[in-house]
Amino acid sequence: MQLSIAEISPQFPEARIAAIVIAGLQIQGARPPSLDALIAEREAACRTRWAGRELADIPGIAAWRSAYKGFGIKRTSYRSSVERLVKRVLTGERLPVVNSFVDLYNAISLTHVMCCGADDLDKIEPPLAFRFARDGDSFIDMGAAEPGEENDPPKAGEVVYADARHVLCRRWNWRQDARTCISPRSTRVIATIQANGHGDLNQAIADFTTLVAIHCGGHTTVKIADAATPVVTIGA
Repeated sequence: MQLSIAEISPQFPEARIAAIVIAGLQIQGARPPSLDALIAEREAACRTRWAGRELADIPGIAAWRSAYKGFGIKRTSYRSSVERLVKRVLTGERLPVVNSFVDLYNAISLTHVMCCGADDLDKIEPPLAFRFARDGDSFIDMGAAEPGEENDPPKAGEVVYADARHVLCRRWNWRQDARTCISPRSTRVIATIQANGHGDLNQAIADFTTLVAIHCGGHTTVKIADAATPVVTIGA
């Protein structure tokens, strides 16, 4: 299975994407107390670290705002996934409870101020690519506010994450398609940790793989796509 950033890399040379395949997962629908305690610690650390700072002054968030402007996104209603998580926690809320795996990668995203996401390997069709939107791309918005708004194809020039059939995530890392979401039934996933010129990606990978082994089990394989190696092959 391949993951490519070759199409976007010339315009976004600082982009580095860790592709992490995990097999043999055991995902819990409810958040276990041990994971909840860890997430609470990460939330408290975020509030201490960024207390009094404007979101635009947090380097990891600033890097993604710059990338979004690079493909024409200027509206404040469209922000990277990590910006939304950091904003939520800084206003006193907790990270959303989805399932043990999603909750875990949200905690990694919050800690390292990098965008994270994941898709069920049994629901996708490789190859995978971060690329520019194309005519005919489809996207079913898992966060649609009203019935009938789910079908929301990307706009021309927009960076998307896609498999061979459809878009998996719009606006690079803004919102995930509903068709490949992680659930407690998922046992094989491909996760991404996305850096864009800020932060220690290797440290984030080590943190993530350690916590996955503790809280969800499974076996991980990791490859990093960057400007020097824009296409990586990773076992499924």
